[in-house]
Formats: sequence, structure tokens, C-alpha cells
Amino acid sequence: MENKVTANELNKLNEQIETITTENEDTLKNMYLTFRLGNEDYGIEIRYVTEIVGMQKITEVPDMPQFVKGVVNLRGQVIPVLDMRIRFHMEARPYDERTCIVVVNIIGAQVGLVVDTVNEVRNIDDELISPPPRDSAQYIQGMGKVGEEVIILLEGQRLLFEHEVAAFS
Repeated sequence: MENKVTANELNKLNEQIETITTENEDTLKNMYLTFRLGNEDYGIEIRYVTEIVGMQKITEVPDMPQFVKGVVNLRGQVIPVLDMRIRFHMEARPYDERTCIVVVNIIGAQVGLVVDTVNEVRNIDDELISPPPRDSAQYIQGMGKVGEEVIILLEGQRLLFEHEVAAFS
């Protein structure tokens, strides 16, 4: 098992995200925060990412879809938290020291995405991105090729359907 995600690691990633997102729009192009779920690496465009936080107490909310774990209070703002393993129909697993919440902005709403661990911010040029497999999930933007690795790139604005976002607002 890997070590605990340290506050220092999260701070470095958050500083990197802040630096990138405060620069001009061209700087954001082709930049992805990568994270792991199970045995696969995923990426989401950095422009959707607000910050990364360690696991927090999640308050369960009744009558929500199974992938909505509940809400967290993040500096006075209550945000819904989605377990991405469950969202992607993967087997659930207990949260551990590497589990993080990636806070993203989806269609104007702040949402937390629970991931197994965060990796890094990576540049993936357009020519290294293949279209998603035919009939793949609506939230897959493409497949990024980095060396021998394939990173599943997510379309941030499609991680939730509009009616799901409306339920959180």
C-alpha cells in the first residue's frame, strides 16, 4: 500500500493548479489533473479543477443517487461529493490515506470527486488524444497517450447530467 497523501503533496499540487489557472487561457490548453481509480489513470482538464483536499467527514444526504456520498463543509461552502468509482460502476472500496477529493466546477456548481489518489498535472497535446471508443460513456472526452500509458480523459461538464446538477444547486 502507498503512503498517506501528505499535506505537502496536496499543497504543491494546489499551488501548481493555482499558478496554471491564473495565467492566460492558452496556458490551460492541454493541461490535465491526472488521478487513479482502480488500475486506470484518468485526467480532467485543469480549467475545471478548483482544488484538491484530503478526505473529510462526509454528511450523508437521504434519497440521493448511490454515487452521491453526501456533502462536505469546505470553508463554509457545502458541496456535494461524488464517489467516482461508483459513478463509473466500479467496485467500491474503503477510503484510505491516499484517497482525495478533487473539487471541480461543473456547469457552475462546485462538486467534490472522490478519487483513489491524485497523480500530477500533465500536458497532453491534442495530437496525443484519440477519440473515445465507440459507444463509450458520455463523459469520456478521449484517450490520452503518454509514452506507453493511456489516460482516460474526462469531459468535466458531462460528469453530471443537467438534472443532477440542478438537484445539487
